[in-house]
Amino acid sequence: MGKIAQLDELLSNRIAAGEVVERPASVVKELAENAIDAESTVIEIDVWEAGMEKIRMIDNGTGIEPDDVELAFSRHATSKIKNEHDLFRIRSLGFRGEALPSIAAVSRVEIVTSTGNGPGTKAVIEGGKWVAREQAPSRRGTEITVTDLFFNTPARLKYMKSIHTELGNITDVVNRLALSHPEVSFRLRHGGKMLLQTSGNGDVRQVLAAIYGVNIAKKMIPVQSQTLDFEINGFIALPEITRASRNYISTMVNGRFIKNYALVKAILEGYHTLLPIGRYPIVLMSLKMDPVLVDANVHPAKLEVRFSKEKELCRAITGAIKAAFKKQELIPSGMVRQAEKPKQEQVSFQLDHLPGKTEPETPKAFSAPVAPHPSPRPEETEMGQHDKSPDAEPHLSVEQPAADFPAFSGENLDSVFPDEIHEPARDGFDVEEARGQDAAQQPASRIPPMYPIGQMHGTYIFAQNENGLYIIDQHAAQERVKYEFFREKVGEVKKEVQEMLVPLTLEYATDEAIKIQENLDALKEVGVFLEPFGHNSFIVRSHPTWFPKNEEKEVIEEMIEHVLSIKKVDIKKLREKAAIMMSCRGSIKANRHLRNDEIQALLDALRMASDPFTCPHGRPIIIHYSVYELEKMFKRVM
Repeated sequence: MGKIAQLDELLSNRIAAGEVVERPASVVKELAENAIDAESTVIEIDVWEAGMEKIRMIDNGTGIEPDDVELAFSRHATSKIKNEHDLFRIRSLGFRGEALPSIAAVSRVEIVTSTGNGPGTKAVIEGGKWVAREQAPSRRGTEITVTDLFFNTPARLKYMKSIHTELGNITDVVNRLALSHPEVSFRLRHGGKMLLQTSGNGDVRQVLAAIYGVNIAKKMIPVQSQTLDFEINGFIALPEITRASRNYISTMVNGRFIKNYALVKAILEGYHTLLPIGRYPIVLMSLKMDPVLVDANVHPAKLEVRFSKEKELCRAITGAIKAAFKKQELIPSGMVRQAEKPKQEQVSFQLDHLPGKTEPETPKAFSAPVAPHPSPRPEETEMGQHDKSPDAEPHLSVEQPAADFPAFSGENLDSVFPDEIHEPARDGFDVEEARGQDAAQQPASRIPPMYPIGQMHGTYIFAQNENGLYIIDQHAAQERVKYEFFREKVGEVKKEVQEMLVPLTLEYATDEAIKIQENLDALKEVGVFLEPFGHNSFIVRSHPTWFPKNEEKEVIEEMIEHVLSIKKVDIKKLREKAAIMMSCRGSIKANRHLRNDEIQALLDALRMASDPFTCPHGRPIIIHYSVYELEKMFKRVM
């Protein structure tokens, strides 16, 4: 007699439940997705004891026909797909026909449903077995109550977490469903207490406000982009709003919340150096595409999907986020903002009398774009500063050849900008000519001119203009200036190389030497020119001229250590690491007092940076106190 036997329906459903129903949040997700597929506009969710005691969901969807109720609780019974062709063009959230039978297999389920045409149906299923069935009132929609979850699979109960943890999972599920379907009104209650309520009017920003609060919703900016294959819409938080985990990054594909590492990586790449290390943004990214380009049938809970054009999609997401930030003010306010003040009530100061105001043409070059979200007060719309150092070559935003920066004022600024990166004009573009060009032809700064007031503790620069007070972290500011310079230089290492007076010899362990040998070409790409020199030894005879002066050995050793510490070397990331590391080494440290001309030179350099708001590690460079905020603090306005 054979050993293989066909599993009965009840046991099959319990096995399937192990994949589909992991915890109470899984039940909420599956039932809510069914309600959305049923064209519901209002979904009410009540849970008790984080769903372990009872979950009740009421919707106003299309309901289930009396003849289909029993079939709906059978495995692989669905109205969403009919054939293999439909499987690759899925436009609904559910399609496998596993949710209801899996839930019913491990709990006690009561369903009351009606299409609104004729009597409805009420049925009770316990542990997958039908207990009762009768007629019900003809109210359009479905009410499902799930009690005693996992009552017949006690082993699963051991893996449940605390009530707070399980309730957090349920809230997370409903939040993401509300974000992906703003046209549906969600009402989530726990023990009768309202946890979430959305209007269902289709306004995503109102859903963001309901979930994260009004203040955070106001600091989220829209992202929009479209390619031949993808339509990207979403909201991204300003870099000043961060969290400690990636859990606040929500990605939706055709209305389905999914988890995809590549998409999260693309989003973070869009923020690039705007985020502090170990911090993550709040993001809602909604993607629309032809269902043929995405395979949702790769995960039991449909949380993971596969894309046929993943690289193109990731590039589009990164580009859309970077483009959105280019239009925004990224200087955080120094205080929690009070009620918005009408424009006509703002106080404006004329700064013609300020010392050092020698650039009457500069305001023409600065243009603060209008933010697409609720407008901040005028004095709060200045954008972060960019470096304009003689050592930096910014990404110019106008169509003209890259030019060297104007020389700095002051007698001797070598203490601020070391001479190893003071360079003559490049590519035949004369510095004096650059000075004399019309302001409209100069790259527009994303921040206004600022005039030095002084310095605090040799660390922070105080500056002012008609929009208020600015506090600048001098180390972070010059890090940004130098980072943008080195970021360009590290891509052209072979153009400017000098021989070392005394070659540098480095010795490593055997395993390290093998890995270094494998990555000699990668190290050359960042200016580390190693030659094998005996057993497990290497010699360095030259280095780029722009390596930080007197720190060449440390730079070379640190880049080699970085290569040894990672599994796979990525040239792009290696160049990024090199630029960040060198910018940090050569920048002004704290407790370094600067003259006013040195401060002005640094501020001018920062204005010319392409991203002057954060240092390469994501720390803010500038904090802004508007005139109104200062007057509010001193009770000049109430």
